[in-house]
Amino acid sequence: MSVDTAFNATAPLMDRLSHIRDADNSPGWWRSAVIYQVYPRSFRDLNGDGIGDLAGVTAELPQLAELDVDAVWLSPFYKSPQRDAGYDVSDYCDVDPIFGTLSDFDIMIAEANRLGLRVIVDLVPNHCSDQHVAFQAALASPAGSQERDMFIFRDGVGPEGHEPPNNWQSHFGGPAWTRVTGPDGRQDQWYLHLFDSSQPDFNWDNPAVHAEFERVLRFWLDRGVSGFRVDVAHALVKAPGLPAWGGRADGGSSDGFPGHEAPMFGQPALHDIFRAWRLILDSYGPDRILCAEANVDPLPRLAEWVRSDEMHQAFNFPYLHAGLDVYRLRSVITDSLTALDAVGAPSTWVLSNHDVVRHSSRFGYNGSGPRDGDGIGPADPQPDTALGRRRAAAASLFMLGLPGAAYLYQGEELGLPDGIDIPEHLRQDPTFARTGGARLGRDGCRVPLPWRTAERHLGFGSGEDPWLPLPASFAELARDAQAASPASHLSLYRNMLALRRELGLGSGSLAWAEDWCSGSSLAYINGDTLVLMNLNHEPLEMPAGSVLVRSADSDPGAAHFLASGETAWLRIGGGDAD
Repeated sequence: MSVDTAFNATAPLMDRLSHIRDADNSPGWWRSAVIYQVYPRSFRDLNGDGIGDLAGVTAELPQLAELDVDAVWLSPFYKSPQRDAGYDVSDYCDVDPIFGTLSDFDIMIAEANRLGLRVIVDLVPNHCSDQHVAFQAALASPAGSQERDMFIFRDGVGPEGHEPPNNWQSHFGGPAWTRVTGPDGRQDQWYLHLFDSSQPDFNWDNPAVHAEFERVLRFWLDRGVSGFRVDVAHALVKAPGLPAWGGRADGGSSDGFPGHEAPMFGQPALHDIFRAWRLILDSYGPDRILCAEANVDPLPRLAEWVRSDEMHQAFNFPYLHAGLDVYRLRSVITDSLTALDAVGAPSTWVLSNHDVVRHSSRFGYNGSGPRDGDGIGPADPQPDTALGRRRAAAASLFMLGLPGAAYLYQGEELGLPDGIDIPEHLRQDPTFARTGGARLGRDGCRVPLPWRTAERHLGFGSGEDPWLPLPASFAELARDAQAASPASHLSLYRNMLALRRELGLGSGSLAWAEDWCSGSSLAYINGDTLVLMNLNHEPLEMPAGSVLVRSADSDPGAAHFLASGETAWLRIGGGDAD
């Protein structure tokens, strides 16, 4: 990965630019931030029980500060039966003992503050655990009670109510309804769960639910968090009457039903909830943020979620799903910047998270790869690991040159692939169980991290076996091994994150460099930096300029060519600077 390599080339300079947006220096750290997702149970196990913990996060925060990210987002660490890896919360204001204590959390916050890192925590407001005290009270109470009104209970249909109230399906497979036994021992009402049956949905038509989550927000804000990533933010409110739905369980389109009409997603009353939350966060100062995990389309509709009195950010799922299709990438980037600039909000960019196959594995396929949420098993077609890691590096370098905020998923800076050889008896994603193994679920992207090559469990923990096995291939990808190599994936991330900050690319401009955009290449200018990605099977000659960073080592004899599956940043001067 060469830096500041200047050369003269015969390829033409940029003659045609399509301007999309100007630089934006509006205040707000989140507008250009790089935010690193920590999945605590797989990050670092300090107490030796095989599961990552908050003390492990604290111990390795200096590594993240050295990576030069702005903030850390923690997936759930709250009290939970762990039926869905913590997204089944039984107490929103306490730490699950497998992760530590509230005191451990406070120590972690103090260390993050010392290092200049902000901490964002996951908020799970659509559903809780069936072990939550409120749901247990609902089960012990009769139909029509205040306790049941905290959730979505309905009478069944058909003879003696034996059929679910409607045809909605769970994201994890099977019906989205489960029937309960009443306090008198007889079969009773059904409750809604858009996810696992152990995750009952809250009834957001009830003001008591609003009050409870406002209390939760204040609890964590008082402990010093910088904001919240709001899980399934699009699903809290359901359409009146819970009408039947002919689309997919995820709200997507099928049989002619447009996804934006899904009765369980994107309801107008959601905006009132988030406006109330924004007021609470603003009362703590201008630097606390809300980020929506919102599966909302099209992009102009998503922009309604990040107006000045609602969320600060929303995840950009269309970008994640665009893959390496240059036409889709260009369209999504243009539409995102146009729609979000119109409401004064930054776009976000992401390639991996805890719910999808890692992009170093997805990009190891030519043609269609695994479906998101299904994972890769040993019986499936296997990705080309070297090709996937090469393309992943190129995609990351392309993404981090874009203006806006970027989210990184733990381990992507190491180029980690998915764990594939996970024995069935160790799989823990509820999707696997609810579909009888037809869908593998998300365990592969949640495999623990390798820290130190020579240590037990590659430095993840020194005690019991990790909750999911680390692949043998992770030994050569461990952080300490990569830190010692200037040609490693980790070194590339360090270089490009440092340059991103130095060049101010997160708050920069964007124009498409038309002479370098084709069916197999894509290029844009941000300030005076050209970002060029080549997906052709043949090398691509670059324009004259100074190479700042490239995603792969170049052949010294062909330094002015961009190899297949490679991205480079070039200082070209003039460009689209404002």
